Amino acid sequence: MKPALQIAQALTSQQSDRSEPPLQPVKPPKLRQGLLDNLWLKMTELYGHRWTGSFGVSADQSHAWAAALGGLTGQQIAVGLAALVASDEKWPPSAPEFRSLCENRDPAGYGLPCDAQAYQEACRRAHPVGGPIDAPWSHPAVCHAALETGFSNLATLKEDVSRKLFNRNYAAACRMVMDGQPLKAIPLGLPDPYSVSSVRTEEGGRQGLAGLRAALRGGSVQ
Repeated sequence: MKPALQIAQALTSQQSDRSEPPLQPVKPPKLRQGLLDNLWLKMTELYGHRWTGSFGVSADQSHAWAAALGGLTGQQIAVGLAALVASDEKWPPSAPEFRSLCENRDPAGYGLPCDAQAYQEACRRAHPVGGPIDAPWSHPAVCHAALETGFSNLATLKEDVSRKLFNRNYAAACRMVMDGQPLKAIPLGLPDPYSVSSVRTEEGGRQGLAGLRAALRGGSVQ
C-alpha cells in the first residue's frame, strides 16, 4: 500500500492538473467611436487650434480620451459640452475634468425644470382650459411623470396628494434621463378616459345654463 503522504500528493497533483486557467482581466470600456468623433468636432469648434494642437485633429480607440471617457452616454457628453459653453473657458479641459462635467447629476444640467415648475406644468396640462393640449412640453420627463401619475389624478386629487405622487414619478423620470434611459413617448393629446369631452369646464357650464334659460323662456324643457 502506498503511504498516506504519497496518496495525498498524488491527489493534489491531479487537482492542479484539472484546475482552470487564470481569468483574463476585463478591459474597461472605451468611448464609442461615433461619440468620440462628434466630441472632437465640437471641441474643435469651441477651442480651435488650442484643442487640435493639444490633442490632435482626430482620435481613434487608442487615444487616451477614448479610455478616459469610457462608459459615458451621448446624453452625458452633451451635458459636459453644455457646461463648457456656460463656463466660457478659453482653454480646453483635461480628460478627467471633462468626465467630471459629464457626470454631473444636477438635473438643471440636463434641461430639467425644478419639481415645482414641473408639477405646475403637469397640472395645467391636466385641464384643457389651462392651455393648448398640443403645445410642446418643457421637457419629455415632465410628460413622462404626468402620464405615470395620471391626468385624472392630477385634476381631481388634493394638491398635497397629487404633488407627492407626481414628485415621486418625476424624480424617477429625472434619474432615467440622467442615466440615458428612454422615456415614454409624448402623446398627441390627452389619453383616454380623461379626454377633453369628459371635462366639465366653466365655458361648458355657461353654455349649458344659457340653453336651459332659453328653453324655460320658450315654455318647454327638452
